Amino acid sequence: MGRWLRLGILAFAVLAAPPLSAEPRTYVVDAGASSVRIHVGKSGAFSFAGHKHEVVAPALSGEVAADPADLGASRVSLTFEAGALKVLPEGEPAGDPPKVEEAMRGPKVLDAAQFPKVTFKTQRVTGRETGGGAYDLELAGEIGLHGVTRPVTLPVHVEVSGDTLTASGKAVLRHDQFGMQPVSVAGGSVKVKNEIEVEYRIVARGR
Repeated sequence: MGRWLRLGILAFAVLAAPPLSAEPRTYVVDAGASSVRIHVGKSGAFSFAGHKHEVVAPALSGEVAADPADLGASRVSLTFEAGALKVLPEGEPAGDPPKVEEAMRGPKVLDAAQFPKVTFKTQRVTGRETGGGAYDLELAGEIGLHGVTRPVTLPVHVEVSGDTLTASGKAVLRHDQFGMQPVSVAGGSVKVKNEIEVEYRIVARGR
């Protein structure tokens, strides 16, 4: 068999072979680069007299096990400290953030002394690749909060670039899902809404 014929057959075999699938990889959450922001609105007859609270969760940890070849085999686990939640000072009257934090961490809401951790763990991942290392996914799993575990589905947009995975999205939870009472003042005329909007951007580094 001539040399050029052998090279031609080899080239055809390489081109015809199926592409190698991306290997599963584990990423560790980078707490300094990640953010979980909780928007707590107001309601009631005199809600205009209140204000919206912006809360952040700085003490975040977790892992992402990503399998691009089999998205359903991917897994996510996240944990943050309930007692570390901080109220942002922007838009808050002077001296109010510590009071709001105390009420938020207290027994009627998070009860951080008894239930110090908030957790999320996936049970199923579905979605599709949108190209260029990006994915639109739904993470079906469970959130553990205030001693109560409830199923939730979180939408996420994921981008993978080099050793970095970034997942972002928004979801709405309710106080009463987890046995918590929205804080109210002025005889209930001004109170926190039952709905809580959670905005998240999770950055994780490959190990």
